[in-house]
Amino acid sequence: MGIKLPKSAVFGSAVCTLVGTLYIIKDKLGGRTYEGTEKLTDKVIIVTGANTGIGKEVTRDLAKREAKIVMACRDLGKCEKTRKEIVLETKNKFIYCRLCDLASQSSIREFVKAFNQEHDRLDILINNAGVMRCPKSVTKDGIETQLGVNHMGHFLLTNLLLDKLKSSAPSRVVVVASTAHRRGKIKIEDLNSEQSYDPGDAYAQSKLANVLFAKELAKKLAGTGVAVNSVHPGLVDTEIMRHMSFTKSTVASLMIKPFFWLFIKTPKQGAQAVLNAALNPELQKLSGVYLSQFDIIKEEDETEEVKNTKLAEWLWVTSTKWSKL
Repeated sequence: MGIKLPKSAVFGSAVCTLVGTLYIIKDKLGGRTYEGTEKLTDKVIIVTGANTGIGKEVTRDLAKREAKIVMACRDLGKCEKTRKEIVLETKNKFIYCRLCDLASQSSIREFVKAFNQEHDRLDILINNAGVMRCPKSVTKDGIETQLGVNHMGHFLLTNLLLDKLKSSAPSRVVVVASTAHRRGKIKIEDLNSEQSYDPGDAYAQSKLANVLFAKELAKKLAGTGVAVNSVHPGLVDTEIMRHMSFTKSTVASLMIKPFFWLFIKTPKQGAQAVLNAALNPELQKLSGVYLSQFDIIKEEDETEEVKNTKLAEWLWVTSTKWSKL
């Protein structure tokens, strides 16, 4: 005669099985893992927004590969907490926190000045930091925040570091973009969103600017040994989503977030596509490509805005003026 389990035990077992199954499904839906085993001993890498989310997981992985990593962050307290965690885990002591507020061009210039004094090479620059769908505001230089941080800040940072990247070739620039660029429009008559502002449209514009910047920079650096590519890491659960409507409503969180959780990547999963863009040897041979996670998107499959070389040139000239280069 079999043993009859209490209903509570049966229910508990069922819950555990369900939760375990959901985690297995989530792991499968999380996409590919970068499986390259490259060692990065003595390589110098900058990661913006390295203290949290994708940036933190990218930094963790690169630290395990023995890279020297400069964590470029606007909150040094959070940066130092993350740095200590990664150093203790990886036993890599060559991880540095440095102040770099992408909403302040003077902060960016000070960061580059200090970096150039401390390091004689730069092998990989990962432009990862960003903001998304925030209420209307401007940077310290008067630029709409999403455009100012996501595009203009990285535009200035990258350009100020070009000499170091060229002298360290073969080297790379990785621009973390988004599939949101596909619905983006560069508002030539209202680039700074002064006439009208929509958080989603402003975000899409800034991400389109990321892709256009990467393509135009790749053209300008042709033959230098510096590869420049942009990458969409997938939909990832990071702090960048804090302005999304469902995160602000208790009811929406209870009803939507559990379902949403199953299909959204963890920061570690999201980091895989960025690591691929930064480390895959095959991508050192390519420049100016846009990757949707691990897949290289053919130019003919891109939007008309991305194909518009005149638009990319206009954005470059305008960005140069706005960043006072």
